[in-house]
Amino acid sequence: MPTPETHPDAGVTAVADADADIVDGLSPPSARQPLSKDRIVEAAIAFIDSHGLPGLTMRRLGNELGVEAMALYRYVPGKEELLDAVVETLVEGMRQDDDVLDAPTDGWQDFLVRLAHGVRRVALDHPKAFPLVASRPPEAPWLRPPLRSLAWVEVFLSGLLAEGFTEEAAVAAYRAYTSVLLGHLLLEVSNHGADVGPLDVLDDKTGDAAAVHDYPNVHRLRGALSEDHAATEFEESLEELLGRMTLLRNEHLDP
Repeated sequence: MPTPETHPDAGVTAVADADADIVDGLSPPSARQPLSKDRIVEAAIAFIDSHGLPGLTMRRLGNELGVEAMALYRYVPGKEELLDAVVETLVEGMRQDDDVLDAPTDGWQDFLVRLAHGVRRVALDHPKAFPLVASRPPEAPWLRPPLRSLAWVEVFLSGLLAEGFTEEAAVAAYRAYTSVLLGHLLLEVSNHGADVGPLDVLDDKTGDAAAVHDYPNVHRLRGALSEDHAATEFEESLEELLGRMTLLRNEHLDP
């Protein structure tokens, strides 16, 4: 299938014909810019960032890369595998965050605060793609988003065990930590245009103004309700969570 291309002189969108390029002795788009799985996944993330997840198809992604959709299947068997790769790239992106640690150096609380902020930075950098972290099947059914890779759960558990958590307390901490983190971040990315299903009802549309008049308290406090305090709420939730985890750790310490 031909792919769109911008004509350098007219500034209009033309159609690139890979077959005609070959006949004319030119390299097709895929040869001019070699494909790879990493390049395809990066393009998919960029597409989702710009257009949202519902619009992503292999054909449209091929158009973005200047190739036919069939050329993508050599590197990614299908859309489901592509979405899995997107999630893996997002989760592993934290490894490129210099502030996130692989092991505690200044105590377990500092370790978890750094990790939480690393996850939040990924979510805010790719808000429309982040819901995939919650919805795609994990490597194992008992893994919980957003720390849903075996490698990151190993980092989490090893860090807490090294800091005096019992195995029972470390597992309980993992459950509490992921629940708070995911719930907060899904709410936050929904305010940045992410498609998160039922959470979309939180969208504040001016067309609802007439209905709001029927609820006087909501109408009166609407301005305050619409204020964005996401960063403060994240810090407060994280502080409360660390307090709960301290209690968990102390309850399971040997007397």
